[in-house]
Amino acid sequence: MTACRARSFDRVAAHPSRVLVPRTARELAQEIQRGGEPDDKLFDLFLPFRLRVISRMFWTPLAVAARAAAWFAELGVVSVVDIGSGAGKFCVAAALVGACRFTGLEQRLSLVKAAGRLARAFGVDDRVQFVAGILDPSTVPAADAYYLFNPFGENRFGPEGHLDEDVELSEDRYRRDIANVEEMLRRARPGTCVVTYNGFGGHVPDDYTEIRIDCTLPNLLQMWRKAT
Repeated sequence: MTACRARSFDRVAAHPSRVLVPRTARELAQEIQRGGEPDDKLFDLFLPFRLRVISRMFWTPLAVAARAAAWFAELGVVSVVDIGSGAGKFCVAAALVGACRFTGLEQRLSLVKAAGRLARAFGVDDRVQFVAGILDPSTVPAADAYYLFNPFGENRFGPEGHLDEDVELSEDRYRRDIANVEEMLRRARPGTCVVTYNGFGGHVPDDYTEIRIDCTLPNLLQMWRKAT
């Protein structure tokens, strides 16, 4: 695959200033399903205010979810687990444009609840679920693909960059979670895919081959598949 340079974690695409007209979830879902590219801020209106204002930093942009969903469709992926699913934006947005089943694993119960409400609002809760839990290679659900949007970076932010102080955030936690992902990928069955947006801080095992890459998004989107 052609190499390209990853951009910084907090860099976002510039959009011209324009008036945003709020829409219902149904209207917005239909636009996304037709291949439209609504402003992320319209989608974020369906999140609680405190989660909406941090969306650019913490939650996957709609364009990224759409590209990942297209890759899943190309490869016949049926089930996806989002590690560190947060407010559920990736799972819900990707479900709108694809046929996969999504499970979001998230350590904060408050985010699990918010994500569940988001899935119901957009009518994809029949294929999208969120579970509360800490990453453990022995208990992560088996899936055709795993998605990671730099889920452990918060451990390295200063206190001003934390969502809250309700969970452990530390350099030690950062290293443990990366090691757990690497172990999870080693245990995964042949043919398993992993998609990262701005990486996850660790190394994808050597028996995975990079099969997709997109350098046109605000950060680097990559896909690997484990040898069969």
